[in-house]
Amino acid sequence: MVLKLAPTPLPLSERAVLNEANSCTTDRPLDTKPLAEERAFAFWQKDIPEVYWGLDGVALAERIAEARRRLGSRCVVLGHHYQREDIIQFADYRGDSFNLARWAAERREAEFIVFCGVHFMAESADILSQPHQKVVLPNMSAGCSMADMADPDDVYACWDELQDVFGNRKSEIGNRVIPVTYINSAASLKAFCGRNGGIVCTSSNAPMVYDWAFERGSKLLFFPDQHLGRNTGLKKGIGLDEMAVWDYTLPFGSLGGNTLKQLERAQVILWKGHCSVHRRFSVTQIEKARREHPGITVIVHPECLMEVVQAADMDGSTEFITHTITEAPAGSKFAVGTEINLVSRLARENPDKTVFCLDPVVCPCATMYRIHPAYLAWALDELADGRVVNQVSLDDETARDAKVALERMLAVR
Repeated sequence: MVLKLAPTPLPLSERAVLNEANSCTTDRPLDTKPLAEERAFAFWQKDIPEVYWGLDGVALAERIAEARRRLGSRCVVLGHHYQREDIIQFADYRGDSFNLARWAAERREAEFIVFCGVHFMAESADILSQPHQKVVLPNMSAGCSMADMADPDDVYACWDELQDVFGNRKSEIGNRVIPVTYINSAASLKAFCGRNGGIVCTSSNAPMVYDWAFERGSKLLFFPDQHLGRNTGLKKGIGLDEMAVWDYTLPFGSLGGNTLKQLERAQVILWKGHCSVHRRFSVTQIEKARREHPGITVIVHPECLMEVVQAADMDGSTEFITHTITEAPAGSKFAVGTEINLVSRLARENPDKTVFCLDPVVCPCATMYRIHPAYLAWALDELADGRVVNQVSLDDETARDAKVALERMLAVR
């Protein structure tokens, strides 16, 4: 039985929701407090039963553990690295978006996949999972502000302009443009890439995806994160003058704010999108960390600004950051430029090392933060009682075309 609950309409504008996702609430705690006391709840899914609103972290943990006991092996919980501890403690597998997608494609035994991440990740899990599996996202408002910056209509309009300029010569490389979408994007855009000879990438395999794409065309349209696209391009030897930025806010016919000459010269056309968390890190923070901690190793995510990545000692995906710190010898010191929940967890799990966040302000990913334990408890209780809530399920055509692009991603090593 599938229980479909009608969402309560929120008197909030799209701009207000985006502003909330981009904001940094400096007094937002990492420890769980009751959902009713969470002031950002106004932006979240509200049709959760009231019984869950007042439960504290301890009560919710007990409830989640009991539901998991009742479900047994029928249910698996996946947790992204950026989730809070009260979620991660119940995850059967934790990882970055790439490894969680790979898990969903390879594991077939569980009836339910409860995805503690954001919406685009649950969509990818649904695409790659088996027909008998149901994917559940505990809070349907857990989106991604970066993904929201690439509205499908804007991408389609950009594509039409590029095709008008360069044509679509499928029989030769010529000026053919290959669409590459970061996994942080809607399933409809993954499907768009699948239909148009493109591919999905992650921060783990972006350099290899660039190689794959340039074997098939002479230009890439990379969306939605300009910083990952730019930093990857530089690693592949592509100069800044060979990368153009497409401003999707400009009207159709504006060439994204570029001249025809700029687009002709460009090997990579970058979408004007970004991650609000990784944009907070700065060269000034790195300089301060080096002054105060001589011998420190600075490691950052490639979604950071180009200047930050170049000033750091290392950059890589959350999986890379996790493995680098975990496998480092005792006494190692790391200043880390990524989301605070992951940094705090790495510091706690590596007490023989110095690990701290470059940004002194506690700024968790606002949309990941929406997976409050109350939502997880509710979703698991419903599953244990034979009802499926918040199932993420795509139409057949979108799932088919998106799977093409995702399988290309998984095949790139």
